Amino acid sequence: MHWLMLILLAGVYTMIELHDEFPDGSPTYELLETWHYMLGLTVFVLVGIRLVLRSRFTAPPIEPLPPAWQRGLSRLVHGLLYALMIGMPIGGWLMLSAKGETIPFYGLTLPALLSPNEELAELIEEIHETVGVTGYYLIGLHTLAALVHHYLIRDNTLQRMLPWNSQKS
Repeated sequence: MHWLMLILLAGVYTMIELHDEFPDGSPTYELLETWHYMLGLTVFVLVGIRLVLRSRFTAPPIEPLPPAWQRGLSRLVHGLLYALMIGMPIGGWLMLSAKGETIPFYGLTLPALLSPNEELAELIEEIHETVGVTGYYLIGLHTLAALVHHYLIRDNTLQRMLPWNSQKS
């Protein structure tokens, strides 16, 4: 699930970054925007599944055990990543609802969560974009930490996340 979430998040960010390269309202612009919405909502669905899996299966321990401050910082960053993966799709859904736009999801149209309200839509959009930019830094920090653990600290942090890891429980 870790790597699937990474691929989906890369897709979400790629779609929204690429859509600005096309004229507003063009078919390509609209297609990229629609895929941004659908992939974001897919992240939301899969993070729920991921949370269920995390509650039922424990991750292999990090060996050697990092100091308490690193474990605390790791929990904080993971919590923020989960907040990002839950909050951003909900924020996008709320924004589209407030704009009075449809919420596409693989051929379905999801119900609006709010009545149309342009002022509220603008506020939600501003928050959504700011948190989205913050997500780049959060994902980068997470990646950097994994690489530091692998190459400098030389523990098994990165290896235990690999899909072919035989240590998984």
